[in-house]
Order: sequence, then C-alpha cells, then structure tokens
Amino acid sequence: MTALKLNPIYTPLAKLLKIDVPIILAPMALANTETLASAVSATGAFGFMGAGFLSPSELKQKLTLIRERLSVNAEDPVPIGVGFIGWVLEKTEDAEDPRIRAVLEQKVAAIWLAFGSRLGQYVEQIRAYDAKREHKTVVFTIVNSVEEALRAANKWKVDVVVAQGIESGGHGGSEAPPLLTLLQAVIDALPLHGPLIVAAGGVSTGKQIAALLTMGVSGVVLGTRFLFTDECGYTPEKKDVLLKAGMNSTVRGIAFDEVGRTMGWPPKQDGRAISNNIIEDVEEGLDLDQRLRRFDESASAGDSSRLVVWAGVGVALTSKIAPAADVVRELSAETYASLHSAPKLLQASV
Repeated sequence: MTALKLNPIYTPLAKLLKIDVPIILAPMALANTETLASAVSATGAFGFMGAGFLSPSELKQKLTLIRERLSVNAEDPVPIGVGFIGWVLEKTEDAEDPRIRAVLEQKVAAIWLAFGSRLGQYVEQIRAYDAKREHKTVVFTIVNSVEEALRAANKWKVDVVVAQGIESGGHGGSEAPPLLTLLQAVIDALPLHGPLIVAAGGVSTGKQIAALLTMGVSGVVLGTRFLFTDECGYTPEKKDVLLKAGMNSTVRGIAFDEVGRTMGWPPKQDGRAISNNIIEDVEEGLDLDQRLRRFDESASAGDSSRLVVWAGVGVALTSKIAPAADVVRELSAETYASLHSAPKLLQASV
C-alpha cells in the first residue's frame, strides 16, 4: 500500500499501526463500508470496518475487496481493523461459523471489541491465535468508566483503550461522563506503561484532535465526521438529514434500537442518533407495538421523519459531503497547524 503523504504526527499509536497521523475511523456498522475503511487507511490514517451482523463469508469477502483496493498481497497483513459487538459475538462464537477466527485468518491489523460480557474471553482468543504465528493483532476496546479502563488494562491486557464520552454517536455507555472528564480520569488511573489511550466522542475537527493529543492521548477516533463522505454507506436521505442537523439535533436513548429491531445491548448501553418522530412517538406515550407500526409505515412510504440516523454531538460542525481522503487530509492539516502553533503560547513576550 502506498499512502498519500501527510505531515506526520508522531505518537505511539501511529508507530504501532504504521500510520502517518493518529486519526482512527470508528467501526460503525452499516454506515462504515469497506470502501470507506480502505480510503481512510490509504490516505495515511487508520480505518476500521464494523462487523455488525455480517457472516464470516461476508466479512472475508469485504476484507478481500479491501486487499484489492490497497494492493496488499494475500500473505501480508491488511492495514485496517474490524470492530465487533460483544453481545453479537455471544450469539455467534460458539456456533460452527465463528466471526473472530474468520477475521484473524485474514491478518487484519487490529480488532476492536465493545459492548458485551465476555470481551476478556475474546481477547484471550485473539492472543492464543496470534501466539501460533508471527503476525500480532492490535486489540482495542471501548471503556466508559475508570473501572472498565482498569479492567481492560490490568486483567485483559489490551493494547489500546478507547475512552468514549457521552457525546459519542451510535452506541456507548448511557452513564458515561463527558469525554474531557472521562479522559482525564482514565489517564490518571492507568499505569504509565499500560495500554495506549485513545479518545472518542463528539470529535469532528483538527483543532479538537490537537487539543486531545496535548492531553496525552495517543490517537483520536472519529465516527460522525466520516458519515459526511462519499464512501459512507448511509443513503442519500440519511445524509440529507445529517446536513440539516443543528447543534442540538441528537439525543440518546434505546428507542431507535427498539423500532429498528436491533435490541440486545447490555444494561446501561444505548445509542445517540438524530432526534425525530421516533422520539416524538415515545413522548406521545405510544407502546412499542404502536411505535413499530408507525416506523414500518414510514419506511414503506419513503418518509424520512423516522429514519434511524446515528450521529454524535459534533454533527453540526460539518456542512458538506466530501471524499474520505479529503476529510483525512483536512483533519490532518488542521491538527498539524494547531499543534505547530501551540509552542507560541510559551514564548516570552517582547
């Protein structure tokens, strides 16, 4: 793979993943396509693909397409990651077609684990598989509290802890603190030579990335920002909703999963999406059967007032759809410029 060169930003995560800038595309199911993940990695950042409910054969097919797009030989590691939902794995990994093994066979650079009661077991599975070969998979996991961060660091021995604030789009901890508060607490709590720390939640600009890097994180995860791309799997109707969103357009709750029939999330886990008639139906006091009926009728009629559009609080900071490569370059340039200007604050006045 030949990445388009950016001004490099040196962090331990960038070195670990062999990337130019420590910008990570979140593994968003449905919205995050193999095209988007490969475009991000090809430009010098790092792309994750969300496994969602995909079968092993579907995952292998998508990873094969990514190899072709990035011109990576079959025997070499593919420079992207795959994100797994823990409670989905609990339904699949004891079956005859486990997902994790299928992905490990493809030599992905990283695996991301989140939202389940058996994540530590899956970390052990990844380590055991890698112990039999030269390639080592970088293991990420989301945390929404200091307690979860300490468990991931000290018990599971993951490589990267993703501190996810309440601002994050899609799914996360319903009681997570705001990112800056959670992040500071996690940085203070984790051992100096423990896992790398990455920040996630509401981040949409290079200036924000620069600020987080100065706090001591090794990288930053962005999801919503990459929804505004040509390669994003959202329909034109959903992208139009994003473009019209304002500063207070998102809301957290389980109502989106209820009508979308994607229930299964652990306690104290819910999702942030664009508020619309799905939420108004709840506020009207309708029961689930009534809400499902309205949701299905809206879908059949092509009505956009009940679309499930996952997005974080930073949704209003972007106003155009662009190629993913351009987004990476823009974020990288703004991050680099902000970091380059920071030392001026310490210069003696004349």
